[in-house]
Amino acid sequence: MVSTTDFIAAIEIGSSKIAGMAGRKAGDGSIEVLAYAEEQSGSFIRKGTIYNLDKTAQALTSIINTLEGSLGNEIGKVYVGMGGQSLRTVRNLVGRDLKEDTIISQELIDSICDENLAIPLIDMDILDVAPQEYKIGNNLQADPVGVASSHIEGRFLNIVARSIVKKNLERSFEQAKINIADLFISPLVMAEVVLTEGEKRAGCALVDFGADTTTISIYKNNILRFLTVLPLGGNAITRDVTTLQIEEEDAEKLKKQFGNALFEEEEEPVECQTEDGSRSFELQTLNNIIEARAEEIAANVWNQIQLSGFDDKLNAGIIITGGGSNLKNMDELIKRKSKAEKVKVARFVRHAVHASTELLKKDGTQNTILGILFAGEENCCLEEKPVIQKSYTEAAPASTVAQKEIFEEDEFLKQQEEEAKAAKKLRDEEEKRKKEEERLRKIEEKKRKEAEKANRPGWFKSTFDKISNEIFSDDDMK
Repeated sequence: MVSTTDFIAAIEIGSSKIAGMAGRKAGDGSIEVLAYAEEQSGSFIRKGTIYNLDKTAQALTSIINTLEGSLGNEIGKVYVGMGGQSLRTVRNLVGRDLKEDTIISQELIDSICDENLAIPLIDMDILDVAPQEYKIGNNLQADPVGVASSHIEGRFLNIVARSIVKKNLERSFEQAKINIADLFISPLVMAEVVLTEGEKRAGCALVDFGADTTTISIYKNNILRFLTVLPLGGNAITRDVTTLQIEEEDAEKLKKQFGNALFEEEEEPVECQTEDGSRSFELQTLNNIIEARAEEIAANVWNQIQLSGFDDKLNAGIIITGGGSNLKNMDELIKRKSKAEKVKVARFVRHAVHASTELLKKDGTQNTILGILFAGEENCCLEEKPVIQKSYTEAAPASTVAQKEIFEEDEFLKQQEEEAKAAKKLRDEEEKRKKEEERLRKIEEKKRKEAEKANRPGWFKSTFDKISNEIFSDDDMK
């Protein structure tokens, strides 16, 4: 097998599976997928959130080992996608009154952006800020630098999630000893490879039907306007089907094979059965269960789109993707439950992807990890450490020279390590000294202020002394 030294590695954390993919970018912007691996995650990830770090770390290690086996080389770092139930957008406004006809500078814009990031959030982290417009007078502008105005209002869309979500993700990778090259927000990178510029400009809603969650992202004028995650997904339908007294695995297979979001009753009843033939029932019974839950999910999706305030601005309609989009007539159900005239199913990314058929699934389930792969830029191959070569002037037998090189190289490396430790020790001591000086300076400053305050007469005493001096002045005593 030929060793691959130039590739990008991506990991997607999902409720049903953790997926890993490695690929190489071509000059024309396409990607060649070189390796793919996945591990089932339903027992330790719920609604996109990691709750068992040990099992997650084990799954990550297994995926990396599989990818490295296919690549014939070690992976030094990976790009990771982050989603989950708590992910959502929060709007924020930051306004500044300026002197008349002040020319807006980049420094002012940076200051407004910093103020936005400083907003207090309880148990939440700002993961990213989707760029919005700035209101100058009655006009909205994406780039206000250089414009003269007496007032500016920054409009921000902060993408937030519970602090524990990111923390557990990072801890799991740290436990698995896997370096994170960058952390992407999964719905955003997926939108980049699924939606066209025209769709984002005209206005559209991208709905990703996952296993435990459904993510809704809304774009207008090429800007993200709204993002939320519903705690409902394809697994909810599967669990409903298990009420027919069948195992979850059989329920999933029946859903995929016979499921219909808009089932119309046949004149003559049709029967379906589990793969092993142990259970059978009418197709109408199965699809009554599937349709009820699918309608609930579709109604919630449309409700969130209405809450966004962009329900009447989606000229490009609704684009659905993810595993749940494969349910028969799901697109038609969304169309009926919403006011959207256009509903499209995106079962694959719009960019060129080359790979063998066993590595790719064109059913919408790999769109997110492909988005992460396209977003990555740096080579993820573990760089080999250069071997230090040393020369010797004295002649010696080959075996003796080889032994000498090994031991002398070790001594050289030991010397380097000792020097590095000594330098670090000096830096730490200097840093400690500076911190101690700063601490003592603050103590002295505090003492000085307290002394000044103690020596300064109070308001009552000052007022009393002043009145006494006026009453008992020398002139009055004469």
